[in-house]
Amino acid sequence: MAKTIDIPKRKKKTNSVLSIVGIAIVLLLMGVMGWFFINLKETANSLKEKVEVAVYLNVANKDTIAQIQQYIATQPYAKNVQYIDKAKAKAIWNKENNEQWEQILDDNPLPESINFYAKAGYVNTDSLTIISNNLMQHFGNLVSSIDYPQTLVGSMNDKVNKLGLIFLVIAIGLGIIVVISIDNTIKLTMYSNRFTIKTMQMVGATRKFIARPMNLRAILNGLISAVIAIAVLFILTRWAMVRVPDLFGSMHNPIMDYLLYLCMIVFGMLISWISTYRSVNKYLKSRLDDLY
Repeated sequence: MAKTIDIPKRKKKTNSVLSIVGIAIVLLLMGVMGWFFINLKETANSLKEKVEVAVYLNVANKDTIAQIQQYIATQPYAKNVQYIDKAKAKAIWNKENNEQWEQILDDNPLPESINFYAKAGYVNTDSLTIISNNLMQHFGNLVSSIDYPQTLVGSMNDKVNKLGLIFLVIAIGLGIIVVISIDNTIKLTMYSNRFTIKTMQMVGATRKFIARPMNLRAILNGLISAVIAIAVLFILTRWAMVRVPDLFGSMHNPIMDYLLYLCMIVFGMLISWISTYRSVNKYLKSRLDDLY
C-alpha cells in the first residue's frame, strides 16, 4: 500500500523538477538575448570610441605643441589625447606593419601628431568633418592635415542601426518561442495531474480549492526557474567579460542588468501561473472520458 502512494508522489516530484529545469533553460536563452540587446548601445559606443583621429603637425616648437594638445584635451569630443613624436610614430608604424625600415631609409619621414579618440556621440561623418574643419581653421598652418578612418566611420552607424534592428527582430521571435515553450512545458506537467484534478472535483472540491495550491506551486516553480537562470546568466556574462574584455568588457550596466533579472523573475512567475491556471480550468471543464 505504501508503494502505491509513493510512486505517484515520486512521479509528481520528477515532473516538477523537469518543469523547473525546462523553464530555467528557456529563461536563460531569453536572458542571454536580453543581455546582448540592452548592452548593444554600450557595445556600439565602445567600438565607436576606438576610432582614432590624428592631427598632423607642421610645428616643432614644444610649447606650441603643448598648447595644441591642451586645447584638444579640453574639447568635449576628445578623450585620451596624446602627443606622438617621430620616434613613437616610427615604433607604431613598425608594430602595425611588422617590418623595419632602417635598411631602406636613413631619415624618419613620419610627421609628428596629436592623436585622440573621439567620443561615441561624435563618431559620424558630419561631426568629424566639423571637428576637422574647426581645428584646421583654429590652428591654421600649425596643422598640416587631420586623418581618421572615413570609410569605417561612414559605415559604422549604418551597421549599428542594422544590427539593432536584427537584434530586435530576433528578440521578438525569441520572446514568442519562450512563451510557447514555457506554456507547453507547463501543459505537459499538468497533463500528468489531470486525473488528480478531476478526481478532486468529483469528490466535491471547489475550483478555488483545487486551483490554489497548483497556482502557488506554479508561481514558486517559476521563481525557482528564474533564480537558476539568473545565476547561470550572471556566471556566463562575468566569464565572457573576463575572457574577452575587448568585446564584452564594456557590456556592464548594473541598473539594466538588475532590470533584466527582475523581468526574468516576473516573466517566469507570470507565464507559469497563467499556463497552470489555463490548464487547470481546461481539465476542470473536461469530461472524464476526454482525459483518456
